[in-house]
Amino acid sequence: MDERDYDPPQRLRALPSWQLNRAAQAAHELTADAFARAGARRHHYSVLLALRESGPASQAALGRRLGIDRKDMAAVVAALEGDGSVARRRDAGDRRRNVVTITADGERTLAQLDDGIAAAQEELLSPLTATERKELTRLLERVVARRDERRARG
Repeated sequence: MDERDYDPPQRLRALPSWQLNRAAQAAHELTADAFARAGARRHHYSVLLALRESGPASQAALGRRLGIDRKDMAAVVAALEGDGSVARRRDAGDRRRNVVTITADGERTLAQLDDGIAAAQEELLSPLTATERKELTRLLERVVARRDERRARG
């Protein structure tokens, strides 16, 4: 699609859901570029962050926590293990479980990804003041929390 010709109707542009979708598209493009520059993907960042925040975890527990399908989680961990960002070992207490740990290389990768994501956030939110950014984040947290509550209830 040629963005120069893009001119949706005003009623559409006035919808908060439409605005959120457009902002999400911009956020996705910016973060995907940041991940690509680091040779990573979104799930790589999520896994490294979770390991940094909570320490070693089973591959299955990480997948559940992050909402990543088992098969996809296996591929993510294999990729991160392949580039030295994580170490995977069998749990001595339960040989069926793989325990995943972030490595020193993973810490460096995470720092690089953090820098890229910070730059993406800055670009995305550049039209807003610091106060507006905090307010936007607060409001979005409320919208997401409501969605999560509804999903939890079924």
